[in-house]
Amino acid sequence: MYYRCHNTCFYQLKENVGVLCNISVTIHGNTSSGQRTFQFLALISFSLLLHLVWLNSKSSNSVFLRMGTKMESLILAQPNSPLQYPIQGFVVAPLAKSVIPGLALHAQKRRLYKVCFKICKGVLSVEDVLDGDQVEGQGKSNLTISSSSRTHLNDLLSGVTYTSTIYHVKTKDLGNVSTTLFVHYVQRMGVRTGKTTILVTITTKTFLRYDELNILINSIRQFYPKIKIIIADDSLEPQNVTGYNLEHYIMPPAQGWFAGRNLAISQVTTKYILWVDDDYIFNNNTRIESFVEIMEKVPELDVVGGAVGRNQFFFRLQYEEGDEEEGGCLRRLHGRRIQSVPGFDGCFFVDGVVNYFLARTDAVRRVGFDPFLKRVAHTEFFLDGLGDLLIASCKGLSVGHQKKRKQSKYRRFRFPGRKDGRNKLAHHYFKNYLKCIRY
Repeated sequence: MYYRCHNTCFYQLKENVGVLCNISVTIHGNTSSGQRTFQFLALISFSLLLHLVWLNSKSSNSVFLRMGTKMESLILAQPNSPLQYPIQGFVVAPLAKSVIPGLALHAQKRRLYKVCFKICKGVLSVEDVLDGDQVEGQGKSNLTISSSSRTHLNDLLSGVTYTSTIYHVKTKDLGNVSTTLFVHYVQRMGVRTGKTTILVTITTKTFLRYDELNILINSIRQFYPKIKIIIADDSLEPQNVTGYNLEHYIMPPAQGWFAGRNLAISQVTTKYILWVDDDYIFNNNTRIESFVEIMEKVPELDVVGGAVGRNQFFFRLQYEEGDEEEGGCLRRLHGRRIQSVPGFDGCFFVDGVVNYFLARTDAVRRVGFDPFLKRVAHTEFFLDGLGDLLIASCKGLSVGHQKKRKQSKYRRFRFPGRKDGRNKLAHHYFKNYLKCIRY
């Protein structure tokens, strides 16, 4: 399916979104003038920000060869055009400003040099513009730079920046230039039966909490009598859990939180999974079909989170890339949004949500849950999905939380102490090549 943008920009909506735009460069000579148009591709992507540091090892290279794309390598067109520009591999974080690498004009001496840029899914600007510099269209999708000095023009070209205006974890913006061309990438219902029952499986992981689990199951059946339920159970002394369209998988004792999630997800055969904790309770505000409606209308979304009671927990992840010796820094920013989801009031893009979410089954399997994390883990799944999963949090989608009970044996496992926390942090530092983490 193809769409037209201002007669010069095209994009194809598939797994990724590509936009082709025009950039023109005009060179005026003493006796003649000419204009040439070139095409360039830019990739706008979250670019797996944390995982960029993997390139420091041979094993990391194999991961990128298997999972990455050749378009991620920066290649500059030589100035035979006479414009030098990036053919591919210009990768930026969504909504962030980045200098376009390699822009330069290598033309013969002329009276006037003029370069015109046009893109579709962002804005252009020039850094450090001085009074008298001939720059038009700062902060817009059309940018024109002109000068009688080729050296000065190239100084201005070296400061041309691109900022995407549409949030997406993997999309493309393509542009054109006269006498110069560059490309960049921008990579971060009705009733409660029928379609929802066919599309969704409810999954949960339980450990030593059979009373809470049975309350959860009974509440689900009150509103969704036929929907499939999958339970992963690593309790020390497993009990029998049965029911209509219910699958109960017994694991070796105390295998852990994320190992159980992997098991549950591995058995799902529907398009979506709804993840719930074993101490939740469905109520009149728990409408799975509202989740499905959003996911069906926004096919690029991978995860949509709701609220547990009144707690609509969500966060952003901020990664600052370090050097090869020390690694980078990671921060989790609570309550920070990225951008509103177009067409849905109360929905906004984030990097992580509460433990009540609808997700595409294939997307969750693609990221997976690190089984090293046995007791305390949540953010880690979204950390591994950074740059891969497109996530939103929406108001009005809630589930209840049962009253807490005194369970001393459960609490010993649920809150294992400082040693487990130290081991988890050490695992993060090594796995993601970090020098600091701030939660």
